[in-house]
Amino acid sequence: MTPMDMLLSRASTDRLKDPAPSPSQLTQILSTAMRAPDHGRLQPWRYVVIEGDDRPALAERIVASMARVEPEAPAAKIEKRRSRFSTMPMIIALGMHLRPEHKIPLWEQEMCVAAGAMNILNALHATGFGGVWVSGALVDDAVLAADLGLAAPARLAGFLFVGTPDGPLHTPKRADPELFTARWHGHPVTFGADKD
Repeated sequence: MTPMDMLLSRASTDRLKDPAPSPSQLTQILSTAMRAPDHGRLQPWRYVVIEGDDRPALAERIVASMARVEPEAPAAKIEKRRSRFSTMPMIIALGMHLRPEHKIPLWEQEMCVAAGAMNILNALHATGFGGVWVSGALVDDAVLAADLGLAAPARLAGFLFVGTPDGPLHTPKRADPELFTARWHGHPVTFGADKD
């Protein structure tokens, strides 16, 4: 598979089984995040790895967080979150070590973390693993973030579920990039994707 084939065949999956990456594999995979654009060299990436017997404890903190940020969540959603966070082969909490007072805007710092997360997802795929990035209202829970060692102004950007794909990877059909691309010639452009 060429590097371009690898990038074009990547898809998120939460149908994951053991094994997760070994410590040495994970170090290499996480190293790809450090190649993300990082204006100001602020290095805002923070990764909290949860696996093995620590997963159920994380799942209970997730359920407690839901009670704080989604008090009306149905019981089925709560149990689904508890099950997923208890059983995924590996979970990586995506932390953002933010510097609000810095001249680099917060949105650029957050985008650096997002770019790093995408590099991780690509590296997982390139090494035969799989993953999915999950978020939701939980990322705004400062109590959950602090429980993970990400006290304010640090924040959560979500969680990566990581493991080995359980079965063939379903690669959904992607949109034509031409719908999202326009050539600028001195006046405002329009995009095919925005036409009704």
